[in-house]
Amino acid sequence: MTVFAFSIALAVVFAALAVSTRWLRVLHGLGFTFAVLAVGCLAVAHPPLFVAWAGFELKGAIVPLVQLILLGMGLTLTVADFRRVLTLPWPIFLGFVLQFTVMPLGGLVFAWLFGLQGAVATGLVLIGSVPGGTASNVITLLARANVPLSVTMTACSTLAAPIMTPLAMKLLAGTYVPIDAWGMMRSILTMVIAPLVIGIAVHHSLPALAQRLARGLPVVAMGGICAVIGITIASSREQLLTVGLALFGAAACHNAVGYTLGYCLARLARLNRTDARTVAIEVGMQNGGMATGLAFDVLKSPAAALGAAIFGPWSAITASVLASWWRQRMADGAA
Repeated sequence: MTVFAFSIALAVVFAALAVSTRWLRVLHGLGFTFAVLAVGCLAVAHPPLFVAWAGFELKGAIVPLVQLILLGMGLTLTVADFRRVLTLPWPIFLGFVLQFTVMPLGGLVFAWLFGLQGAVATGLVLIGSVPGGTASNVITLLARANVPLSVTMTACSTLAAPIMTPLAMKLLAGTYVPIDAWGMMRSILTMVIAPLVIGIAVHHSLPALAQRLARGLPVVAMGGICAVIGITIASSREQLLTVGLALFGAAACHNAVGYTLGYCLARLARLNRTDARTVAIEVGMQNGGMATGLAFDVLKSPAAALGAAIFGPWSAITASVLASWWRQRMADGAA
């Protein structure tokens, strides 16, 4: 079977699964993930669909799409989410430290263990060096963990990203490709922080407008993420076909280590089980949209975005399974 035929077949299967999540409880919550996988397979089968339309190169839309996604995140945040740092300092500090140590170092280690090189290896370090995304807040809710803690951790790590992400990349990925730390900082400020702050300001000043916008933006954001992943895969199709299995193995291990060390180290630090689950989810899930935007905007490398394109959908699947397992175990008080 050719790559085209196999990819089309997988795209049809994933699209059918995405639709079936409306009726099959066992697949509840995975509809968006299956949609992303279907788009990814379609991008492998027919890359031109995601490369250019009417002479416009679609990769030029990635940064605006990421900004739109972060604007949506800002519309859901309030000043109180940041004040919570004063009431939950230790869990937030611990989660922050684990976020920017376990995941960047994990990316470096698994890139080496799986023999990844150059921009592809850089991409795995990059996905480990960005903060968590808003999907972690939803998973925390499903796991019946500490949602306010999750929201505050996501917000704080995102605001710290202009310093922490370039620093981690300079220290850990500089041996693979040249890292422009200042350029990365500027990109994060304009691509991530600016729309986030605008969203928070709108929420604070015009709450009714923010509420109306927040109702529609999740659908737009999901469509944007699908487009970003499709563009990324189409732009690096040949490299993906060459290193796909190794990169998937590295990303899967990276994700698993994030959950495991996040939970175990949080418990060693005497956090209760609910907060430890929250930290595990925050550490194990990353902001794939931001990583993709930086790969295109700063590194100028679609191949560096492949790690995010694989890590994102995979972490959504594993996080949903983990949340379901934890929710079921809460009845008997198990970890």
